[in-house]
Amino acid sequence: MPELIPLSYVETIAKAGSIRKAADTLAITSTALNRRVLALEDEFGVPIFERLPRGVRLTTAGELLVQHIRSQRSDVAKLQSQIADLKGERRGHVSIACSQALLPYFLPAEIAAYRKQHTAVTFGVYLRDRAAAEQALADFSADVALVFEPVRLSNVQVLATFPQTVYAVMRAGHPLARRGVIRLGDVSQYPVGLPTSPYGVRQLIDHALVRSSARLDVAIESDNFQFLRRYPAEDDLITFQIPIGLPGQDGMDGMVVRPVDARDIPQGLLYLCQLKNRTLPVAAAKFAVQLERSLVEQLGEFE
Repeated sequence: MPELIPLSYVETIAKAGSIRKAADTLAITSTALNRRVLALEDEFGVPIFERLPRGVRLTTAGELLVQHIRSQRSDVAKLQSQIADLKGERRGHVSIACSQALLPYFLPAEIAAYRKQHTAVTFGVYLRDRAAAEQALADFSADVALVFEPVRLSNVQVLATFPQTVYAVMRAGHPLARRGVIRLGDVSQYPVGLPTSPYGVRQLIDHALVRSSARLDVAIESDNFQFLRRYPAEDDLITFQIPIGLPGQDGMDGMVVRPVDARDIPQGLLYLCQLKNRTLPVAAAKFAVQLERSLVEQLGEFE
């Protein structure tokens, strides 16, 4: 809406860190942009930005204003989506912050299924770690988040949780591939690849090792789950993943997955959540319902 435009300049300046850089982004002169900021500061009666030697940063009042801008933009999107639904159309934009495991298989299938029914809905899918996903909900850059073992969950409304067993990933000819369930003691006889420490799977493994006498021979660490899933095809190394990040067919690409005994590594939880007390636009709300239904249906596939 036009009345939000002057306010949105504040958000652009805050992201850029300087009025000059923001002016370049907005294709206006820095003098004209500065005048708009001064007019807003005069209107509110407080400084919005703290002027620094090499740029600007938001004051506390400025941070409140940016939060208001994002909230207003969200409300406008919700209204547009509701009006479109009244006309029998489904429009809108859905922003998703998610853990890495959701990207290869689950979300592409879910978004494609939704867009087959509602082709006018657009999507933004953003890889965010556990803390960043929660922040994305708080600053309205994401409508919903799908995160494994989140950090804080402050100001977050949990829509649903889904248990996820940790699986060992190995080539089909690996000696442990013949076993139905894997113990940490079994894995300790072979080199392993682990995700780096910020990831929920790594946290579960590290906590399990504190309680266990088993010690893992860590040959590879990576922050890329696709790399970790594919590497065992080239080596006897074992990596780990949760079901939502695995293809639906065991043996795909010459690899197999076997559950790690829950006595060694307890299940973790995948969280579907949104910002607390926020009413989502229709498109985002309906997509969240679809996600929950699909996740419930897939729970038994690897059990």
